[in-house]
Amino acid sequence: MKHASSPLNDESQAGMDAGGRAWPLVLAFVAVLSISGWAYLIAMVADMVPVMDMSQAGPGMGVLNRFNLFRDLSPDARAALAVLCLPAGATFGMPGTEMTLADLVRIFLMWVMMAVAMMLPTAVPMLRSYSSRLSAQGGKAGASALPVVSAALGYLLVWIAYALVATLAQWLLFSLGALSEMMAPVSLALTTSVLFVAGLYQFTPAKQACLRRCWYPRWVGGGEPGQLLSGFREGVIQGRACLGCCWAVMTVMFAVGIMNIVWIALLGGVMALEKTFPSRILPAAIGVFLILWAVFLASTVLLAAAPA
Repeated sequence: MKHASSPLNDESQAGMDAGGRAWPLVLAFVAVLSISGWAYLIAMVADMVPVMDMSQAGPGMGVLNRFNLFRDLSPDARAALAVLCLPAGATFGMPGTEMTLADLVRIFLMWVMMAVAMMLPTAVPMLRSYSSRLSAQGGKAGASALPVVSAALGYLLVWIAYALVATLAQWLLFSLGALSEMMAPVSLALTTSVLFVAGLYQFTPAKQACLRRCWYPRWVGGGEPGQLLSGFREGVIQGRACLGCCWAVMTVMFAVGIMNIVWIALLGGVMALEKTFPSRILPAAIGVFLILWAVFLASTVLLAAAPA
């Protein structure tokens, strides 16, 4: 015997179906922004590769020197020619030695693109959860991708704020001589300090609480479900949890070279795995790795300084 469905059930099912159709639009929006971020970063590095010694940009970047105009010369000769012939600011990815306002804007844009490329993809599970919530509620909210897109923009706003802080930190470190013109640390003191602090943070209660919030999003609600402002607020709240979870790993860029696209990809992948798959082992493993790396670097300095 066929049971007639109630109007309420029909409306709820329609909302869920509409939500299913809206999610690909959200995913496409995230993909376009993420690809744009990566395109900018790749173009920035590609502009540097032909004329600069990329090994000075941090570990792993030396492999790009095979495309360098000075590739057949010794590392010392490449470095000398880079200083003599290629002043800082010779490419759009390099700030000038005087660090003008235009350079600060350039650095800020780079950090924003790093956030878009590295962090926005890690928000996909959260955005999918929010989209499913709106779909389950049905109505116009579940039928539209706009509230979820608004949540993505709120999430990004938090990381844009981080980009501003990172820009100021980069300017300060460069002004103090702690960063080279290739935006890599000039001494192991900065590298070991950043690695050690980032490793320790992996074991803090704040890290664990924020990571659980990333694994299992909790929605504040309030107001009419699905409104753009409500979605934006949910994105900001989740973005704050993500910032609390990932700021330390993101700051490892100061230890490995800010323009090091190899580590941009690696750290982005690590954070995506950490936020997507609930596990106590992975965050601890990341922390142990960073601490051991810092201890190893510090021990090499102490051994080198020890009397023969």
